[in-house]
Amino acid sequence: MKPRWSAALVAAGVAAVSITACSSPEDKVPSIGYSFDNVVDTYNARTVDGAASGARQAFTRVQVGFSYLGPEGDALSDNDIGTTEIVPGDTLTVQYSIAPAAKYSDGAPMACDDLVLAWAANSGRFATDGPVFDAASSAGYSDIQRIDCVPGAKEATVVFAPGRSYQNWRALFGATDLLPAHVAARAAGVPNVVDPILAGDNDVVGRIAEFWNTGWTLTPGAIDTSLLPSAGPYRVESYTADGGLVLVANEAWWGIPPETEQVVVWPKGTDVAAKLADGSLDVLDHGAGAIDLGTTEGFVTSEEPSRGLEQLTFATQGVLADASARRAVAACIPRSDLFDTLGHPGSDAPATGLGSGIVDARLVQLDTLEYPAVATVVGDRYRRSDLDQAGKELAAAGESALTVRVGYRGPDARRAQEVGRMAADCAAAGITVVDASSPEFTPSALRGGAVDAVLGSSGSLPGPSGSAGGAVARYSLRTGVGLNVGGYSNGRIDSIVDQLAVTDDPERVLALATEGENILWNDMPSLPLYNEPRTTVVSDGMQDVVPNPTAAGAGWNMDRWVLLR
Repeated sequence: MKPRWSAALVAAGVAAVSITACSSPEDKVPSIGYSFDNVVDTYNARTVDGAASGARQAFTRVQVGFSYLGPEGDALSDNDIGTTEIVPGDTLTVQYSIAPAAKYSDGAPMACDDLVLAWAANSGRFATDGPVFDAASSAGYSDIQRIDCVPGAKEATVVFAPGRSYQNWRALFGATDLLPAHVAARAAGVPNVVDPILAGDNDVVGRIAEFWNTGWTLTPGAIDTSLLPSAGPYRVESYTADGGLVLVANEAWWGIPPETEQVVVWPKGTDVAAKLADGSLDVLDHGAGAIDLGTTEGFVTSEEPSRGLEQLTFATQGVLADASARRAVAACIPRSDLFDTLGHPGSDAPATGLGSGIVDARLVQLDTLEYPAVATVVGDRYRRSDLDQAGKELAAAGESALTVRVGYRGPDARRAQEVGRMAADCAAAGITVVDASSPEFTPSALRGGAVDAVLGSSGSLPGPSGSAGGAVARYSLRTGVGLNVGGYSNGRIDSIVDQLAVTDDPERVLALATEGENILWNDMPSLPLYNEPRTTVVSDGMQDVVPNPTAAGAGWNMDRWVLLR
C-alpha cells in the first residue's frame, strides 16, 4: 500500500499560517513546478469547455471567492474575500460582504458587480434560441431570484426563489466562479455590468456574454495579461509553451502572502518524465496510471480514490439514439473487471467508501448513507460482460451490429486500456468500440456528433472532478445544462435533480434517488464505472502539499506550498 496522507497533514495545509513560516528564507526554493492532467486554454473555468479544461486547477488561488473546495470535497469559507450571513426569513437570503481591502491586481476593487456577473452567466436566465452564456452548469445559480447590488458596492444581497433553498449555497460564488466584472464591462463598452443585467438589456448582455464565452481564451505565447487581473495570492505573469504558465505573488493581495514567490504550471502535453528528470517539477496531480512518470526517486507518491466518477456518457442521437442501443453497449462492458484491473492501480481497494468497488448510482455517492439502498436498483445487471443481453438489446434497437466511437482527452494510458478492454468484450456481441481519443478532445464533441460516447469523470470532464455535494454529476443529467453533452432529456429526472438540490431529508433523498436510478438504468444516458483513482507526487522537501481528489486538485492551497533544499 502506498502512503496516504494523515489528518494532521490536511490540517496543516488548511491552516492560515503554515508551520513552514519558521523556515529560513534562504532555505526556500523560490519557484515550484506543478503539473496536472489537463490543458489550460482559458481563464474562465465556468464555460462548457472551460470546465473541461484545467482552469479550475490552475487558478483556484488566482480567482478566489467566498469559498474553496477542500480535500474532503466540501465548500470551505474563505474569509479573506469577505463574509456571508443568512438573513432571517421564509426564503433563503444571503448577505455577502466583500472585504474593504479586496481588490484586483490592476487596482480595481472587488465589488458586488462580480457576483452579479457570475449569477447572470450561470443562471441560464438570459436566452434567445438557447442560453447566451455558454455556462457549464446552472446548479444553484438558477435558484437565485435576484441580487440586490449597487454598482461598485461591497455588499450584495442574494435572494433565492421561494421554495428553492439551495442546500449547497456555500459553494456558490466560490474560487474560479468570480471573474473580473470590470474587464467584461470594458470589453462590452459599458460603465458596469450590473445595470444592463438587472435591467434585462439583452443587447448589452449579449455583448457581455460574447466576451464571457470567448474573451478569456488563453493561447501560450499570445496572452494579454490586462484581461487577467487577479484577486488572489497569485497572478498570471506569463504563459508560453517553453516556459509554462507562470504564476507570481500578487503584490496587491491583502491577505497572508504566499509562501513561495512563483508557481509554474505545466499542463497536459508536457513531457512529464523529462520535466521530472531535469528538476522542473515538484508537484504532480494526475489520474492514476494515465502516464508513465519515469523514475520517481526523490519523490513521495500517494494514491487515493477521487470524488470524480469515471463513466461513459452516451449520445442520445445518432447510432445511440435508441435507449436499447445504449443498454446493449452497457451490457457488454465488464465493469467489475475494469475496476479490479484499473480502478485502484498500485494499491488495495478500501473495504468501504470511495474507491471500494464499482459504482452503481449517479445521483448519490458511494460513501453516503443512501447509497447501499439506491444501488440495489441495478442489482447484478451490468457488472460483467453479458453478450446474450447485449444481443437482445441490439435486436430491440433494430440493429445486428453497432460501431461506437469513444472519445477522451489523450494520451491517457489508463483510459486507453479501458477502451481496449471494452472493445475486446463488445466485439463478440457485434459492437465495435473505436478509440476516438485525441489531445484536442473536449466533451462538447459529443454534442456535435463527432463521437458517440465520452469516457471521463463526473460531468464527462477529462481531469480532476467531483465534490461532496455532487452537483456537477447530477446537473449533467438535466435538460439544457451545458455539461449534459449527451443531450439527455427526461422531465422526471429534471424534477428529481431539482428536488435533490433543495432537500437534506435522508428519507426524501433516498426516495428520489431510488426513483431516479430506476429511470436512469432504463434510459442509460451514462454508465457509471468507479471512483477515478488519482495520483499525487511531491518531491522530497515539499511541505504543505495536501492531495485534493476533487475538482479543485492539489493546487487548492498552492499559496501554502514550500520547497526546502
